[in-house]
Amino acid sequence: MWRSALAVGAVCSSLACSGAPTSASTSLIGAWGGDHISLTVTAASSHAEFDCAHGDTPSPFTIDDHNAFNVSGTFVREHGGPIRVGDVPDSHPAVYFGSVTANTMALTVELTDTKEVIGMFTLVRDTPGRVLKCLLPLSQ
Repeated sequence: MWRSALAVGAVCSSLACSGAPTSASTSLIGAWGGDHISLTVTAASSHAEFDCAHGDTPSPFTIDDHNAFNVSGTFVREHGGPIRVGDVPDSHPAVYFGSVTANTMALTVELTDTKEVIGMFTLVRDTPGRVLKCLLPLSQ
């Protein structure tokens, strides 16, 4: 009888202490960057900088059991030069969706009001993005 109890205890101990994760991390908190995009995900929201644009989500990116995510937010087109008093931002509702494999994120941004796909981006965790902001041409 005590041998059976010992064997059961050994099996339970080895399973509990195996060190194998029981589920994938669902947090993408941190800095992500790629060509034409820089994304910062916090516990409460996210902010993206694009060439001549920026976007925000009111919630963080989290992945599901298939390493996919889908987050609603906004996308705002920018223009070169100063922002004038009374300028209305070119803001659109948007969805940010994609997947993550290891430290690489595939991200698509789509405007939900026009169904326009802004772009498909490849980002790497802890990498600065390469973003070119809008500038006015130099005067002669």
